[in-house]
Amino acid sequence: MGKVKHHNKTITNRRAKFDYTIGDTYIVGLELTGAETKALRLGHGNLTASYVTIKDNQLLLINATITGTEAVHIKEEDQTRSRRLLAKRREINQLIQQKHQGKTIIPLEILNKGRFIKLKIATATGKKRYDKRETLKLRSAKRQMEARIKVNSRIIK
Repeated sequence: MGKVKHHNKTITNRRAKFDYTIGDTYIVGLELTGAETKALRLGHGNLTASYVTIKDNQLLLINATITGTEAVHIKEEDQTRSRRLLAKRREINQLIQQKHQGKTIIPLEILNKGRFIKLKIATATGKKRYDKRETLKLRSAKRQMEARIKVNSRIIK
């Protein structure tokens, strides 16, 4: 038998950078079942409305959806269940301190490289509406600049 080929599909939380100002980032492990692991390797996961909470000095991922396929069956009630996160005690204590300071812990992406499936989490503060408008303005200005550069490079050639 040859090596097992893993799909390198990362699942990202695209709303995170728009809704929050990102602070410190951590990479932690996930406690998953076999079917959930297979589904995540195939890229069937969603982090859009999920968050991380602390209960009994343990990190829990809440509201993350892992959907199955025809080959990988996951029950409807198990798709959005709470999943325990695996981190070092020192990191958990740092996250507890940040949580007491009023920060939110959000998942950024599920990393699917190599043998393990990891979750990248970050401490963040929520953006106000005017901050979000500022982000949209900067993004559109960047697109316009790139378009102008592209047009100018075509003219020069």
